[in-house]
This record gives sequence, C-alpha cells and structure tokens, in this order.
Amino acid sequence: MNFAKSPALLLSALLGLGTLSACQEQTKTTTTTTSSAATSEATTSEASTSATETSASEASAAGTSASAAASVPEVTKPGEVPAGYKALEPLSQEPVRAFDKQPARALQQGTDYYALLDTSRGQVLIDLLEQDAPVTVNNFVALARNHFYDGTRFHRVIDGFMAQGGDPLSVDEAKKEEWGSGGPGYQFPDEIRQNLTFSEPNLLAMANSGPGTNGSQFFVTFAPTEFLNGRHTIFGKVVDGQAALDGLTRTATSDGGGETPVEGAVPDKLLSVRILTKQ
Repeated sequence: MNFAKSPALLLSALLGLGTLSACQEQTKTTTTTTSSAATSEATTSEASTSATETSASEASAAGTSASAAASVPEVTKPGEVPAGYKALEPLSQEPVRAFDKQPARALQQGTDYYALLDTSRGQVLIDLLEQDAPVTVNNFVALARNHFYDGTRFHRVIDGFMAQGGDPLSVDEAKKEEWGSGGPGYQFPDEIRQNLTFSEPNLLAMANSGPGTNGSQFFVTFAPTEFLNGRHTIFGKVVDGQAALDGLTRTATSDGGGETPVEGAVPDKLLSVRILTKQ
C-alpha cells in the first residue's frame, strides 16, 4: 500500500503529515462520504516516538509478526457464536455500504452489547461500551447488522501499535490506492470520555481525520498509546481473541518517524462482524 499517497484516515496524533491519525490525517473525499472521507489511521509520528524507544525491537518486529501470522492458520468462514451469547438478527441480507444519514438510535436500555469479529486469523470478542459511547456503539452496531464490514480488510496493521479496518473501499482490490479514505456516507461527533484512556492495550476506537469526522473506520490497539488520548473515541475492550490479533498480518512498520509498507504483505480480511448479547 502506498502510504505516502494514500489519503486514508489515520489515528489522529502521530505523523503530523496532514493525514488522519491514530493513523495519519487525510482529507480525500470519496463517493461514499459527504465531506472529508479520510478515516484516521493510527498516526505514526507520535506512534513512532514510542516506536523509536523500541526501534531495536521493531527491527525484528516485522520478522516476528510475519512468523506470528504464519503460525496462525487462515480462516475462510465465520465460526460459531461463543457459548453464553446470542447473535442479534441482521437488518439486511446483503452488505449495505452506503448511507445518506447516520443510523437512528436503536440500542435497548439495559442491554450489554458485544461485537464478534471473525477475521481471517480467528475470532475476536469485544465488549462494546454502550454506556460511555452510546452514539458510537449504536453506529457500529447498525453498520455491523447491515453486513457493512463483511469482506473488508485490515488495511493498516502496525506491530506494537494497532490494526485499522472498516473502510468499505477495501473490499475492492482495484481500489487499493484509496484504501483508508472510505466511509459510510456520513460523519458524526466524537464521544471522548475522561474515564477512558489509551493506557492499556486491546481497545477498540474510532479512526478519524480530525474532530467530529467519525464514520465507519476503527482500530484495535496492540499496546498503550496514550498520545491518542482526547483524539479518538474509545468504544470497546477486547475480552477474547488475543491469538487472532497477534496473528494479523502486519502491513507496515514505523521506525525513525515514518511508516514503511511491508513488502509483499497481504492484508487480512474481516469476514464478518456479528453483534451479540449475553443469554
């Protein structure tokens, strides 16, 4: 992937290159977004400040992550719903990837929601934080129940930092140069909470291109990333699936203040996202 040319959304604070951050901030508009379509990808300038502290280990990270991915068998279809949970019925039969407005509020009061991500490296179960970020969770739930994420790719995965996905353009190999710039057709405000910080790994958060530019792209952190505090909405915590996260193919490395694609890396797919509740 050509990160230098891509207007993809980045996680907001890192490279300072005008690309979306947690990734790098971007400003490219696409046919599926109403204004700035860039969905921030975990920024790598501050990420690389942290990475610089571990740059010695990052040199071996590419090889380590490559072997980790190779050691995790590839999955080609969604698995069973974990015991003790039930899946909500989908809202559509086929993927819907373009909307003209934000979904209406549909979360049920008192219900604890979970997201089951079936990746090509296995399942990841995430507890959604509907009490802290109800608008964001409602958006994610609605998109998932419309099969929005099915077949999309983790287009940006950096070892020791995060895995970013949720771009509808990533289902199309022919649009690879645009991966990271797509969205659902609308944007909505942040829900930053002081009680939720990037002080721990395995957090689910929204990628963006600046304040109030959330859409569909998200990222899952691999390590504490406190330089992202106040910039991205945290709306979930991983409760199971560490092996799958470890096994995701790393598509880029961050070293010396920049982001370098891993030659030959093939991004893993998000086979499906199902919304669960406890039985």
